Amino acid sequence: QVQLVESGGGLVQAGGSLRLSCAASRSIFAFNVMGWYRQAPGQQRELVATITNGGISSTNYGDSVKDRFTISRDIRKNTMYLQMNSLKPEDTAVYYCNARSVDVSSWGQGTQVTVSS
Repeated sequence: QVQLVESGGGLVQAGGSLRLSCAASRSIFAFNVMGWYRQAPGQQRELVATITNGGISSTNYGDSVKDRFTISRDIRKNTMYLQMNSLKPEDTAVYYCNARSVDVSSWGQGTQVTVSS
């Protein structure tokens, strides 16, 4: 099993920025896909962004965050990031890190992001 630890959440005003980090306890090369998901109160968990770990990685974004959020990873540090710009109150949620391989899907404990208007 892998441990995933998110950090970087907090309270920010609308229009501001935050960078989330997800530190893995072992090499992220073991995973086919890593991603960020979020869940607001009373809502289902939704995709924010994913990144593949291949020779040439590819990214995918939820429609609501395209052109505002950027997912990236640092393989040497076993860490994935989510740069969030132009934040909106509707981005308020608990953000979760996920790592998937063929036979396992692991989640972090989540980090709260609150955007005030």
